[in-house]
Formats: sequence, structure tokens, C-alpha cells
Amino acid sequence: MLEVENLHAYYGKSHILQGVNLRIEAGEVVSLLGRNGVGRSTTVKAIMGEVPPQGVIRFKDQDIAGLPSYRIARLGLGYVPEHRDIFPTLTVRQNLLMGIKDPSRPTKWKLEDFLAMFPNLANRADTAAGVLSGGEKQMLTICRTMMGDPGLVMIDEPTEGLAPLIVQQVGDLIAEIAKRGVAILLVEQKLSIAMRISHRVYVMGHGQMVFEGTPAELKANDAIRREWMEV
Repeated sequence: MLEVENLHAYYGKSHILQGVNLRIEAGEVVSLLGRNGVGRSTTVKAIMGEVPPQGVIRFKDQDIAGLPSYRIARLGLGYVPEHRDIFPTLTVRQNLLMGIKDPSRPTKWKLEDFLAMFPNLANRADTAAGVLSGGEKQMLTICRTMMGDPGLVMIDEPTEGLAPLIVQQVGDLIAEIAKRGVAILLVEQKLSIAMRISHRVYVMGHGQMVFEGTPAELKANDAIRREWMEV
């Protein structure tokens, strides 16, 4: 579904991505792991067109490298950024409805699904989203993206800075997304979530992939964890 080959990206003169390769099959959950600053967020931004990419990026067999972000989104690639962008003056309900790309087309997701899944959002459905807590904003951002019915969604650091109970809820939501057959690329530091729901994991270091394998293979590889993940 998504293939990335020899991907490079720069911030000014800084060479951030140095030949990244990854693939995600339809319905697969893949986690991208590693320490802060190694290029994980830049990878998803380059795929989504927010950072100019150099290399090959194919989504559903279509070359998307360098396309504007809105065109990539319309092809069915969803993106949940780490900074939790919401429309603060719109209500929770209006934020969710903003995620719909084509009202005439049936989707896997309905507004009522998310309100039933998250009573906090349901209780504040007609409240301005700007007053939500950080955890509620994170759930709203993910839910809004899913309202667009993507075939693959990239989720960047969804649990950063959240309380343990909210982390569990976000993990459950990601698991539910996967259960409905949506492919996921998850950028995450909390190994507990990544190891629980992933089919495969990549570990990144210094702008390149240094490991690819199953969660079980990563768990058994002490050397990779010590060198590239542990603080």
C-alpha cells in the first residue's frame, strides 16, 4: 500500500533523512521507533508533503512524492500530526464533521461511533474544542482524521504528554482502527502500545532505518534496543 525508497529530506542545510526505506501492506500496523531527533516525524511529514522529499514514495501504486498535502489526503492517506491541530472555535461535533471528504460516499466511520466510544467527547459535543484537555484534543484529532475514511493513517506521537488512563484510551482507539482494516504507521516512543498492536516495527537512528522486524524479534534483540532506543 505504501512504499518508500531511498527517501532523503533536509531542513535547510541539515540532512535529516538519509536514504529511508519502508513499506506498509494493506491492513498492516507498523510502528516507527527510536529516540527523539532521529527523523521519525520528518519521515511522515515528507511522505505527507509537509517537508520536500527526495526519493520514491508510492501510495496505492501511485507516485506521490512532492504532491501537495491536500492531494495526498484525497488519495486516502490520513495524517495525525504530533501538535494536535484542531479548530478551537468550532465545536467538537463541527471538528469531526470537518474531517469528512465526500459526504455522498459511505465510510467505515460515523460521528456517532466516536461519540459512543468516548463519552468525554459526547458530553462536550457542542462545546468549543479549544477548551478540551490535551488528551481529549488528541482523541478528537485522531477521530477527525478517521472521519475522512483513509485507507492508511500515519499517527505521530499520539500519547506524548498524556496521563496513563488517556494513553490506554488512545491505544484502544488505535487498536480499533486496526481492527477495522485500516493500515497504520505509528510513530511512538511508548513500547507498550507499539509492541501490543504492531505487525512489524522499524527502528530509526541518525536518519536511517537500523532495524526491521516483528515485535518479538525486537524484544529479543538487546543490542538494537541498547544502542538505538534506550536513554
